Amino acid sequence: MNMKDLIKEEIKNALISMDYYDEKIDIILSTPKNKDFGDLATNISFILAKKLGLNPIEIANDIKKKMNKSDLLNDISVINPGFINFFLNPQYLNKKLKQVISKNKTYGSNKSGKNKRVLIEFVSANPTGPLTVGHGRGAILGDVIANILTWNGYQVDREYYYNNAGRQMRILGESVQARYFEILGQEFNFPEDGYHGSYIKDIAKNLVDKKNDAISKDTTIDVFKKEAENFVFNQIKKTLATLKINFNYFFNEKTLYKNKKIDDVIKRLKKKNLIYEKDGAIWFNAIKAGRESDRVLIKSTGEPTYRLPDMAYHITKMERGYDLCVDIFGADHMDAYPDVLAVLKELEYDDEKIIVLIHQFISIIKDGETVKMSTRKGTFITLDELINEVGIDVTRYFFIMRNINSHLNFDLNIAKEKSEKNPVFYIQYAHARIMNIKKNIDFNYKNANLDLLNNNEETKLISKILDFENLIYKSAELKEPQLLCNYLFDLSSMFHKYYAKNRIINENLELSKARIILIEAIRITINNGLDILGISSPKKM
Repeated sequence: MNMKDLIKEEIKNALISMDYYDEKIDIILSTPKNKDFGDLATNISFILAKKLGLNPIEIANDIKKKMNKSDLLNDISVINPGFINFFLNPQYLNKKLKQVISKNKTYGSNKSGKNKRVLIEFVSANPTGPLTVGHGRGAILGDVIANILTWNGYQVDREYYYNNAGRQMRILGESVQARYFEILGQEFNFPEDGYHGSYIKDIAKNLVDKKNDAISKDTTIDVFKKEAENFVFNQIKKTLATLKINFNYFFNEKTLYKNKKIDDVIKRLKKKNLIYEKDGAIWFNAIKAGRESDRVLIKSTGEPTYRLPDMAYHITKMERGYDLCVDIFGADHMDAYPDVLAVLKELEYDDEKIIVLIHQFISIIKDGETVKMSTRKGTFITLDELINEVGIDVTRYFFIMRNINSHLNFDLNIAKEKSEKNPVFYIQYAHARIMNIKKNIDFNYKNANLDLLNNNEETKLISKILDFENLIYKSAELKEPQLLCNYLFDLSSMFHKYYAKNRIINENLELSKARIILIEAIRITINNGLDILGISSPKKM
């Protein structure tokens, strides 16, 4: 529990003793701009005044009287018309600052998820083409959320689910087949909905190099499909490795058919009277399960819709004994996943163990204009192309710097900036700047007197550093990596401003020692935060 939480807990206890506490009321602590009004303040008295019909100044004074004295606070004051101000004890902060230094690379980690197993499914792109920028957001989101959960003590497995069968794969094979015969100068028919990307020609050329003209037009499409799948999947895995993303498992949808898991779902739903036939198709009685309309699970052609294998797949997740399963999906899954959860619930699985995170689409912006993309037409931007243009670190940061519910504009011009406009550069420069300062130290600073860190900026910096532990816990609870991005940018901004106004190494040796400890704690925090984001912490820039 960090200092803000400790103060909130004290306020809560005071309210309980006064019989004023309401769990629906959120106790908020803010940082006053004027140092005379303390390090932290709350407006809880005003919120309660409206509810209780009392004077806020009276409520504030009563809360102050009821709050217990602690090592955390030097003083509590009440000012008109009812704000409660808290003055932190510098000695408490300094003690905590020393703990940051001693914990070093483990600072921010906790064991809240100890002995709990988590499965995170993300990317899950079928091997029909290279990973595009459209896949990038989900890929980085999944990886960073996995890192955050790991820092909270969870045992995390990453899984990639894919389907190498069906219509899309057939069209992929036909597209490669057409390009193969085109290269050989023979007659060919390109499929109407075929894939036009340059990678199709690359796959066909590989086949020509291997087989020359040995493949006849009577050969089944499987030869072309298999070649395409191997080529594309190898490319996908290389892209993921470049982004420092590694999966524990790759789950093939075919497994669900081989193990009869698909049939098992239908049988079990039939026993629950949730299956019926209409127009030659097999339907899930989703209305009976609380959904708005029924869903086709098997078409009249005998081909399952994509919902059915998804249902079977999620049952396997439940059967593997995970305490929590996190799905990272794009906005195109918005309508489908509730049906999967409905089936899990009807089959008596704990659907609350499944957390589905839906991220919105992204746009690539260049020179103020949106770059138009289409996968089928081959006018997409691949992740590899984006990485080559802006680098791994920028790619990772930009994909997670906004809330997943917001549309993301990935501005290439800002991504290439070497200034405050580019948050990645700004954060990494803070780390590199501190490393450069430390490089020139010729004295021992481990016995520093931290009581000398007593100006307003230093107190705020220490408070910000000490927020990191709670932020990591909160990020795991909310599954919102952008909180960490925003925190690191704010901390770096505070450091840069502090550095501009205060000489770290100065004529006062004891003060220099204390400030070295302060900036080292900042560096540790930035380094650990970037590590969670999968971004490097450069020693020089």
